Amino acid sequence: MGPVELLHMSVFSQSFSPCGRFLAAGNNYGEIAIFSLSAALSPDATSLSHKPVLTFTAHEGPVFSLLSTDCHLLSAGNGEISAWSWTELIKKNVKPVWTKRPNYKSSLEIPEINAMIINPRDNSLVVGGGDNNIHILDLERGVFKSVLQGHSDYVHCVSVRDREAEILSGGEDGAVRIWDSRTGQSVHCIEIYKYESCARPQYGKWISCVTTDSDWMILAVGEGPFVSHCLLGGEVKAQIPCTPQSLNTLQLNTNSTEHRVLTAGGSSDHIDVFTNLSYRAFSLSF
Repeated sequence: MGPVELLHMSVFSQSFSPCGRFLAAGNNYGEIAIFSLSAALSPDATSLSHKPVLTFTAHEGPVFSLLSTDCHLLSAGNGEISAWSWTELIKKNVKPVWTKRPNYKSSLEIPEINAMIINPRDNSLVVGGGDNNIHILDLERGVFKSVLQGHSDYVHCVSVRDREAEILSGGEDGAVRIWDSRTGQSVHCIEIYKYESCARPQYGKWISCVTTDSDWMILAVGEGPFVSHCLLGGEVKAQIPCTPQSLNTLQLNTNSTEHRVLTAGGSSDHIDVFTNLSYRAFSLSF
């Protein structure tokens, strides 16, 4: 990859391997890079340890979303999802286990897939994207079993409340919808921008990230080269400097206590690694 491509690279998505020793990152050129965290965090780490152990092209368009299951890395690009075996990727064998496309209304339409999450209740994959719908993939049988319709614009983010059997989704239309995952019906719709204290007319009404059951602190990224530490009341406690000028993805490795790091990626070929939430330890790079 030439210097111009590196200059214009954006990292859109990240996922840690089930063992927690590897990080996968997806960029705007359709590439996935696999980094060895054990090598990068080793006392004997060199600059080479901060480079990928493997880079491959997964999709024609950008890799907007990455997610790990017990044994697979799932990647989503424009209109398709591919599964890769983590065991094979670690051996540098690059061949998708499967590639699937949601049932779109027209064959001409290739909407981007912005978000994926596993619903552990029925081992299904919840997929949100540019066709305003949420598609549910039955991972056991490998078929798309239902479509949740209700958003009037792009779906940017999905989340699951496992205990309540609910799916949450947020989109360009400014709505957060709560769905009953058993029936596929929208049971509640919160239009955030209609609340005076939450309205941001200068920025638009879209929702880009939704989560539930948070701890006492929120870590947030967006426009600006820093990770913000906020209290649940909204007070910003700290802003930790980062390499990219704006950030798209923030991931905490909870799969391994030994490699428990926070990684941040955005408008750069560098991914910042925080071994401590208060400062950037080093950067990985494509």
